[in-house]
Amino acid sequence: MDVYGVVGNPINHSKSPKIHLLFGQQVNHDIYYQRISATDENFVGTIERFFTEGGKGLNITVPFKEKAFQLADSLSNNAQSCGSVNTLSFSEDGRIHGESTDGIGLSKDLENNQVGLENAEVLILGAGGATRGIVPTLFASSVGSIILCNRTMAKAELLQEEFLPYGEITCLASEQLSGRFDLIINATSASLSGEIPDMPDTIIPGSVCYDLAYTYGETPFQRWAKQNNSAKSLQGWGMLVEQAAESFYIWRGVRPKTEEIIQRLQAELEN
Repeated sequence: MDVYGVVGNPINHSKSPKIHLLFGQQVNHDIYYQRISATDENFVGTIERFFTEGGKGLNITVPFKEKAFQLADSLSNNAQSCGSVNTLSFSEDGRIHGESTDGIGLSKDLENNQVGLENAEVLILGAGGATRGIVPTLFASSVGSIILCNRTMAKAELLQEEFLPYGEITCLASEQLSGRFDLIINATSASLSGEIPDMPDTIIPGSVCYDLAYTYGETPFQRWAKQNNSAKSLQGWGMLVEQAAESFYIWRGVRPKTEEIIQRLQAELEN
């Protein structure tokens, strides 16, 4: 039985083991997938020990995606663009390869929800690792422009400088936001603490609002967007499943069907 896992901190809440177990059952692959807690101090040792003991692949979540980027011996083009890694695989020659599937997960979930990206004007709230993981894929999907809004303007400007070669990207403070956006992405951790990002509600009407966070029921950002007449209000369950499917494909060479998995998880959440 091949062994996989997800490394993060905190990690007990992760739904990845259940998702990958369902993938394995669907395609008749016998796998074991576990949660692994790590710290800044033992992260590298944890990864090396996992692969030394015969592990085949790892997902990497908060707060270690940039550390995984630095650890990998080789990187996919997308991971190089993102500067972060959420999927590690171990080759027969003993090298660790890094991939980033977060952006692919987001774009596929938006497609599943009939949200077009071509020429879209996109507002991203937050300038941390979550934003880093999705910007290259958004540009690859031919969005028209991206606006970054972050409480610390200097952090947003660093990302702007890094990603400027990929397309039109601008930084604005929350008080400068006006008009309408085709897509507003909450890439902050505000929903996890029951809060909403600092932004004017006047930009919400008619916009598709997507919270990268996911929770039972609606996130605070989702509820707030609905109350302010968003065109659609979505959260990150679909992205979680879609990025996991891409990781599974990298490891196993077969891409599971995600629709039935997403529906099953949503049904369990509602019950």
